[in-house]
Amino acid sequence: MKNPFGGLGDLNKMMAAARDMQGKVAELQAKLDTITVTGEAGAGLVRATATAKGELTALDIDPSIFVASEKQVVEDLILAAIKDAQRRAQDRLAEETQRMGAGMGLPPGMNLPF
Repeated sequence: MKNPFGGLGDLNKMMAAARDMQGKVAELQAKLDTITVTGEAGAGLVRATATAKGELTALDIDPSIFVASEKQVVEDLILAAIKDAQRRAQDRLAEETQRMGAGMGLPPGMNLPF
């Protein structure tokens, strides 16, 4: 007669692997708060800094662009810099999750829940 509890060893391994993955995901989430990316527009006249999660943390505007008649240009540059920072944040997030997935032996292209 087969042992009806013979599969529990595999279940224990799966549970341990799930806990390990959960811990690594938590580590990555914390790491993403410390990674920053900078987007820019207007050849660096406007720079936006964001975390890898996409949270805007800083905005740097060169004072030379503060001319009342150029208000629309300045607004466009600010938006472009923010969008660039957000795109870079998404790219960095993808890099970090792929790196973590590879370290866990997951197949390339498998998306983690972020």
